Amino acid sequence: MTTTDTTDKTGGTPAPPTRTTAAPAGAAPPSRLWPVLLASYIGQFLVVLDVSVVNVALPSMRDGLHLSGGALQWVVNGYALTFAGFLLLGGRLSDLFGHKRVYLAGLTLFAGASLAGGLAQSDAVLISARAAQGIGAAFLAPVTLSLLTRALPEGAARTRAIAAWTAVGAAGGATGGLIGGVLTDLASWRWVLLINVPVGVAVGAVVLLWLRDTHRDADRPALDLPGAVLVTGGVGAVAYGITETESAGWSSGSALLPLLAGLAALAGFVAVEARTAQPLMPLRLFRIRAVAVGNVVTLVSMVGAFAMWYFLTLYMQTVLDYSAIRTGLAFLPHTAALVLASQLAPRLTARFGSRTMTVAGGLLTGGGFVWQSAVLDADGTFTSAILGPALPMAAGIAILMALLTDVSTSGVGEQDAGGVSGLVNTSRQIGAVLGLSILGTVAASAADHGTPEDGYARAFLAAGLITAASMLLVPLLPRARRATSGRAPA
Repeated sequence: MTTTDTTDKTGGTPAPPTRTTAAPAGAAPPSRLWPVLLASYIGQFLVVLDVSVVNVALPSMRDGLHLSGGALQWVVNGYALTFAGFLLLGGRLSDLFGHKRVYLAGLTLFAGASLAGGLAQSDAVLISARAAQGIGAAFLAPVTLSLLTRALPEGAARTRAIAAWTAVGAAGGATGGLIGGVLTDLASWRWVLLINVPVGVAVGAVVLLWLRDTHRDADRPALDLPGAVLVTGGVGAVAYGITETESAGWSSGSALLPLLAGLAALAGFVAVEARTAQPLMPLRLFRIRAVAVGNVVTLVSMVGAFAMWYFLTLYMQTVLDYSAIRTGLAFLPHTAALVLASQLAPRLTARFGSRTMTVAGGLLTGGGFVWQSAVLDADGTFTSAILGPALPMAAGIAILMALLTDVSTSGVGEQDAGGVSGLVNTSRQIGAVLGLSILGTVAASAADHGTPEDGYARAFLAAGLITAASMLLVPLLPRARRATSGRAPA
C-alpha cells in the first residue's frame, strides 16, 4: 500500500493521507532503486565526511602552505558557512530543475573544488576552494535526502532507507578523523581533498547513466531570486556570527553585527515569501506540524550531538596524547553503535511509535553525555573513558537523527520535497554551529578554573541537559502512524 499526497494546495493544513494502491508520482520501481540508493548514500557520506576529514590534516596544511592561525580557521569555517548558507537554496533548486541536474551540478562543483584545494599553493586558493566545496555540498545534501522521499512512499521502506541514510552520514562524520589521519600520514594532506575527485567521477557516471529524472521543464516556476539572496545571506550571516562568539564572545561587535544582520535578512525573507506568487520556501509548509515542530526539535537536539566528535577528539589528542590514526580508531565503537541503532530504529518505531522512540533516543543520548562528563580525566583509559559512554551516546544520536528526519519530511508533496530536505539539513547545521559555540564557551570557562579535561567534562554535562530538555518538545509532534509492514529497499 502507498500514500497519496493530499496537501491542501491553498496553503491550509494538509488533509490526512489516504491509502491507495497507486504509486505516488515520482516513486521509483524496485528495479530502479539501486542508483537512487547509491547516489543518496555516497553523496551523503561525502558531504558529512568533508566536515570533519580536514581537522586532523590542519597542522600539515599549516606547515605546507605556511598558514596563519586565522587562515587555518577559515579552512574549516569557509566550508561550514557556505554549506549552511546555501542549503535552503540547494534544496529548492532540486524542486525547480530536477534532482538529477542539481545532483550532478553539486557533485561537479564539489569535486572540482576538491581538485583545486588539493593542488592549492596559497592560503587564498585553499580557502576559496573550501568555500566552493561548501556550496557544492549544499546542493548535494538536500538532494541525497529528497531522492529517497521522492522514490519511496511514506511507510516502512522509506523509514528504513532514511535510517540507512542517517547511518551512512553519521559514519562519514565518525570516520573522518581516521580517513584524514591515514591519508595525511601515509600520503599527504592534499589527498584529504583529492580523494573526492575519483569518487565524484565514479558516482557522477552512475547518476548520469542510470538515475532517472521525472522533472518536466514545462512545470518549472521561476526562481524566487530575492528570497534566495535573503535566505542565503541571512543563514550565512547567522552562522558566521555564532562562530565568532567562540573567540570574541556573545557581546562583541564582530559577533552581534552579523547575527543581527542575518536575523534581519531572515525576517525580510519571511516577508518576501509571504507576498511572492512562487516562493523559494512556501510558508504553508510550516503549517504542517511535523515539519515545523520536527525542525525545531532537530535544531535543539543537534546542539549536543555534533559537539561529541569535537570534544572527544580534543580530549583524546590533547589529554590522552593519542595520534590522529589512534583517535580515528577509537571512534570505531561510535560508528558501530550508530550503524546498528540506525538499523534497529525503524523496527522499534514500528512497535512502539515514533514519539516514544524519539524520547527514548533523546534520553539515551543525554544519559550518555552525562556518563561521558563523569569519566573524563587525565588518567582515563579507552575502556573507562571512551568505550562505555560511546554506546548510549552514539546509539541515541542515531535513533534521534533517523526518526526526526523521517518525521520532518512527512506529509509533504513531491513538489516540495527538495525544499523541506534543505530545511532539515539547515536545522541540523545551525544546531551544530550553535552547539559548538555554546558548549565551547562552557568548556573554556570551566578550563580557566581547572584543567582542559574539566572543560570538556562540563561541556558534555551541558550537552546532556540540553538534549534532555529538547525532549520536552516531542509531545508537540503529530501522533504519526506506526510504520506499516514492508521490506527495506535492497
